[in-house]
Amino acid sequence: MKTMFFTTAALVAGLCAAPVAMAKTAACHATTEKQIAALFDRWNASLQTGEPARVVSNYADNSILLPTVSNKPRISREEKLDYFEHFLPNKPAGKIDLSKIFIGCNTAVDAGLYTFTMGDGSTVKARYTYTYVWTGKQWLISSHHSSRMPE
Repeated sequence: MKTMFFTTAALVAGLCAAPVAMAKTAACHATTEKQIAALFDRWNASLQTGEPARVVSNYADNSILLPTVSNKPRISREEKLDYFEHFLPNKPAGKIDLSKIFIGCNTAVDAGLYTFTMGDGSTVKARYTYTYVWTGKQWLISSHHSSRMPE
């Protein structure tokens, strides 16, 4: 637990520090924890469509996906599409179990625990971290890390 806290704290510190230079030339987009939490709901709803392109539209162009059920990092749009083409037939539906949100200047982090229920009734419990970036028009995922719980 301590390791996760310090890793998350270091990640947040880096993400919040990086936009400082940008803040001098761009205004920080105001947001709330509720609005950031709703981004998971948007992503989860896109899963329910069964359309990989709808899911991938939640990710920024230069984002990275480190998925739960694949050992391969997904960096390009095509790699993310490939992952969701294979994941969505399982009919996953996510539910947040624990969330901690951090808000910076045009960035945000949502980290915690979630559970996926698959179409066959099986469940996968995992840890997650979503980092978001404000594009000037919308919040998009800049990085998404998910890993099964170790027990």
